[in-house]
Amino acid sequence: MGTTAVEQLLALTPERRPGIPETLNGTLRLDAYENGSTQHWYLTVNDQHVQVSRSADHADLVLRAHRTVFDRLAAGELRAPAAMLRNDLTVEGDMRLFVVFRRLFSGQGDARHPREAARQLAADPTGGRDGDR
Repeated sequence: MGTTAVEQLLALTPERRPGIPETLNGTLRLDAYENGSTQHWYLTVNDQHVQVSRSADHADLVLRAHRTVFDRLAAGELRAPAAMLRNDLTVEGDMRLFVVFRRLFSGQGDARHPREAARQLAADPTGGRDGDR
């Protein structure tokens, strides 16, 4: 498995995140449970900046899942909408803020959008493997 959710949250830096809409402000709380206890992570989104702290305070959007589900999301092994459909991830509150969660937990950095992958494949049908034959 790649990075864990905790590692990803601790690594968040305060710089501006252009992938988050400028008008989207609010708070998210991630509740990761395991072995009868729950860890709370509180994210404050303001002007494309995300601040992370540890708090169980009320939030505009609350996401609950087993710690391993958050780890799989962080590693790119699981997509958030699929986890929601299987009820592995429960979400309550202002769903507009779900965009922030999906942008922060988008998976592996080398992941590509399917359309971009298809364009690259169309441009080079061998996928750069000419020397493999």
